[in-house]
Amino acid sequence: MHELWAGTKLIVVTAVAVLLAVYPGWITLAAVTALVLVTARLARVPRGALPSAPAWLWIVFLLGAAIAVIAGGAPIVELGPLRLGGGALLSYLQLTLISATLLGLGALVSWTTNIAEIAPAVAKLGRPFKALRVPVDDWAVSLALALRAFPMLILEFRTLLAARKLRPRLHPATWRRRYRQWTGDLVDQMAAAMTVALRRADEMGDAITARGGSGQISAMPARPRLIDAIALTVVLALFAAAVSVEIASPLAGST
Repeated sequence: MHELWAGTKLIVVTAVAVLLAVYPGWITLAAVTALVLVTARLARVPRGALPSAPAWLWIVFLLGAAIAVIAGGAPIVELGPLRLGGGALLSYLQLTLISATLLGLGALVSWTTNIAEIAPAVAKLGRPFKALRVPVDDWAVSLALALRAFPMLILEFRTLLAARKLRPRLHPATWRRRYRQWTGDLVDQMAAAMTVALRRADEMGDAITARGGSGQISAMPARPRLIDAIALTVVLALFAAAVSVEIASPLAGST
């Protein structure tokens, strides 16, 4: 997984998204989930890399499940005098699992791919669109800079919030003054964040100019190899088998 070309991973992510959009059945979803889990195992992703879900997220999930149960729908489950419809709940669980699978696939690609390999892969995959005068290289450079800037800006914003908490705070007596203080603090934080972002952008621009310009970002030599062809063949074969079983299965009509 670590040795695959970044473009191959982007192709697989796009194919998975299209597949789940066209055939969001349980069999297809199970095949994609198994692919993500097996790939994560082969890539030796540690369990500590998995983010922990906050408590409020589980509360929102359970609240949504309760609302789905109230919505009803076939199949009907009878519990004594109660008749509960599980159709909406199954659809809710299906949508939740699709979202979790796509997030897991994106996190897996992020874990096993160097950021510097994304822009050249996007530029190479979008080369056919250059005939239509689409600025593929500029888009690839923008994507690469955004991926590089996110961790840096997150660190800067955390530093700003920590410095803000160290400042002495007043405690207004009326709600009107508390509202004004809250809006004033919000405006100050936004202004500070914009100032930090502009300063970092200026520094990054100087660094890019010193290294030969933005064209060097998307000009890194990278191309698919035999291992990429094997990976794409395995993934496409898995998708074809899952879709065939999904169409032939009696569960296909219920998804």
